[in-house]
Amino acid sequence: MREVVVTGGGTGIGYAIASAFVSLGDHVTITGRREHVLKEAAGRLGCAAVPFNAASPVAVQEAVTSLPERVDVLVNNAGGNTNLDRQEPGDGDLMAVAEAWWANLNANLMSAVLVTTALLPRIGKGGRVVSIGSIAARGTGSGSYGAAKAALESWTADLAAQLGAKGATANVVSPGLVVDTEFFRGRLTDEGIRARVENTRNGRPGTPADIADTVVFLASRGARHLTGQVLHVNGGAYLGR
Repeated sequence: MREVVVTGGGTGIGYAIASAFVSLGDHVTITGRREHVLKEAAGRLGCAAVPFNAASPVAVQEAVTSLPERVDVLVNNAGGNTNLDRQEPGDGDLMAVAEAWWANLNANLMSAVLVTTALLPRIGKGGRVVSIGSIAARGTGSGSYGAAKAALESWTADLAAQLGAKGATANVVSPGLVVDTEFFRGRLTDEGIRARVENTRNGRPGTPADIADTVVFLASRGARHLTGQVLHVNGGAYLGR
């Protein structure tokens, strides 16, 4: 039985990923900042829950003793566009600009860096680290959010080299539009969905299950020679070539 850790596993894509691994008979631990949401999700899934803020080095350090002593699969899913929770900085307000950028870098890059670094000694031969990126990293906008996801891709390339020495892999799954998540905070209109779907080749938005299935593949034996890669799961809205 594999030990699987999924950050941000209480809702949306993270929940779908955790559910997919549970269905395979793996022992899954989900993490997240909202304790009540996390525990409710764990109850439905029949998995373990460890609440903490993955972007806080203090919180990660305190939580690491509650995480599995062996980690076969780590999925860095925690994150999101923190700009959606903030007011636009006023003209010339450099402190507000800096805080907005720090927030997205912390949520989307540092959360993955901190949790992975803390668990690195527990990842052995055949281990898998999968981080959830975004189409926003490939020049589709989103400012500091896109920049943070681009940095996640660069960091993963270095991580793949580090893990390669012990036969483990690191990859990024980069979604396009995914419906049925909390990402847009309920602000995405039907027109917004239509506009994004028009950019795809298969004429539909993504679902959490699309992303979960790709993560499960990267954690499988069939993906043992895939590392340092970015897998674009967006219906062809961005062609990774």
